[in-house]
Formats: sequence, C-alpha cells, structure tokens
Amino acid sequence: MTKTVGYAEIAAHYRRQIQDGVLKPGETMPSMREAGERFGVAQTTVNRAFRVLKQEGLTLPKAGVGTVVAGPISNNIASRVALHSVTGAALGGGESSRILEVGTVGADEVIAPRLDVAPGTPIHVRRRVVSRGGVPVHISSSYYPSYVVAATPELAEPVSTGGSRELAAERLGVAQDHVLEEVTSRLATEAEKTALGLTAGDVVVTQVIRTVYLADDRVVEVAVKVVGGATPLRWTTSLRQT
Repeated sequence: MTKTVGYAEIAAHYRRQIQDGVLKPGETMPSMREAGERFGVAQTTVNRAFRVLKQEGLTLPKAGVGTVVAGPISNNIASRVALHSVTGAALGGGESSRILEVGTVGADEVIAPRLDVAPGTPIHVRRRVVSRGGVPVHISSSYYPSYVVAATPELAEPVSTGGSRELAAERLGVAQDHVLEEVTSRLATEAEKTALGLTAGDVVVTQVIRTVYLADDRVVEVAVKVVGGATPLRWTTSLRQT
C-alpha cells in the first residue's frame, strides 16, 4: 500500500531545498498545482505545507508572481536549541560557521554587567560569522565567564564545538533555563561591514545582546549578534495559556 505524503513532509522537502540553496532567495516557488501533482496530494495539503513555510519566514507572497523564497533570516536562540536537541548541531542545512577570533579580552561596558564582573575583567570570547548558502547572515560574539571555560576547555580552541552552550551546560551538570534578548540598532564597524559583505558608507545593523541563564541562575553565555539592517530576525513565541 502506497503511503500518503502529508503536509509536514512536503514542507520538509521545500525547507531543505531552501536551506541547502537549491531554491535561492527571490526565486519563485513551484505553484500549489505543480506541488500537488508532484506529491500526488490535494491542493489543501499543499496549501497547509506552504503555510508552514510562510510562518517559518522561509517564503513570502509576491503580487503577480506567487510565492517566492525569502532572503537570509537570522533565527533566534530557541530555534537553535531546538535544532541541537534533534540533530546534535546548532546549524541547519546550508549553514556554515567561520571562526573570526578566539581568545581573552577585557569585559567592556556592555558585557561586564551582564556577566556580573568588573569592567576590564579577563573573559573568554569566541567570534564567528554564520552564513547560509554562502551568504553571510550574522556575526556572533559569545562571551563566557571563567567557570564555563574551566569546565569546557574546548571553547578556548579555534574549532567548532557543534553547540558551545549545550556542551558547557552538560559539563556543568545544569540545564539551560531561559534567555534575555535585548535588541537595538547602531552603525556597523568597519570589521563588521567586511565580515557581512556590506559595502555602503554608513550601514545600520541590528544588534541582539543575548544573556543565557542556567537553571541555577548562573549565566552560561552572553552573546552579541549583529545582522545587517535588511536581514530579518525571526522569533516564534507561543501565545497558548499554560
């Protein structure tokens, strides 16, 4: 007996094609009729699959054209944590991470209060640029207190750990609990413009300062993520009452 393809499988198929760069930003998605014929399902099933892709921010409606693939989107930490729990990696299909810097710096006025240390206190930083389909999406600078690096010495190495927070939480024996994300806008530095491939003179970027807490209220990471002002930041938050 032939298994019927469901909407989730159709959405997964096109999600992989978008993440892997088979379907590129701005390209037109197959019509619902074409997708229905390909998978042998009713249009209502395809419509539900396409609605999922739209809700995930992967596609956009375009008047007179149909549905097109959206440009690069920077996911928030909840999506990364959920992805890691399923795949063991914090990067999705078509994503890559290139380390720009690993070392010790003095905590500045942004990081120091969030790590509860005095300004200038030596802290560890891992700075990297994340790309999707070869296109830079965001720069992420993660700062760790000394007890995190002591438990997770791999963070001092210029190689990917596949999920630094998850590894640190596992070593410390305490689960990640919640995150505070603070969003502001500012002008990009020259280094940020170079890493993100931005060429204009004055470029506005969006900055997200992320403070991640463990279940025992210790901070496991403070990270500063920088994206170009035209790159959407994506959050999905449940509004269900529990």
